[in-house]
Amino acid sequence: MITPYKDNKSGKKEQVAQMFNNIARRYDFLNHFLSLGIDNIWRRKAIHCLKDISTEPVILDVASGTGDLAIAALKLNPKKIIGIDISEEMLNIGIQKINKKGYQNIIELKKGDSENIEFDNDFFDGLTVAFGVRNFENLNKGLSEMYRVLKPGGKAVILEFSKPRLFPVKQLYDFYFKAVLPMLGKIISKDSSAYTYLPESVNAFPEREQFIQELENLGFKNCTFKPLSFGIATIYVGLK
Repeated sequence: MITPYKDNKSGKKEQVAQMFNNIARRYDFLNHFLSLGIDNIWRRKAIHCLKDISTEPVILDVASGTGDLAIAALKLNPKKIIGIDISEEMLNIGIQKINKKGYQNIIELKKGDSENIEFDNDFFDGLTVAFGVRNFENLNKGLSEMYRVLKPGGKAVILEFSKPRLFPVKQLYDFYFKAVLPMLGKIISKDSSAYTYLPESVNAFPEREQFIQELENLGFKNCTFKPLSFGIATIYVGLK
């Protein structure tokens, strides 16, 4: 199992929470800076995949972090968006951001475990995750919980990093992800492990056809995936 801190004896879930607490203050800046702002385009494309769910939907944003995807989901004219995350520091920044924008009546961020979601079965019309599923300690458990809380006919949209396969994008990506990004991440975030963990966790993630199989094994239907930006990220969609 890939974990952020190799010498830490705690489980992956605890380490991931610690890592995001450590980098929370720099997280938004690093996201936009290191991706050259493309991450915002990816989020908009992911939200667009939910355009055909019910009128005034209730949406769950898993691993919500500082709330960027939840905020992007406002375009769906939702009745309510609930974001959960295990990092209190990330949530605190997200809550400040949402309050400043005046969205607190629609978006609620709260501490929650994606592998033990506190809501009832068949509760949400739609569900989103951005760059979170590869951080699950137990991927199968997390995906099962996501399936459980979706209403029949509900849709899950998952945005995650992936590995380009075409020359020369693959070679440039490998150099940037394994050499440049960890160095810049360490300098800016002050956490020497967080941006080394990132490429390691992406490399270990069962992407594309493999991930679709994981979703289908749990009961998701009509599962599809769409590579973005030459395969640097991928959107996965599944229906309950």
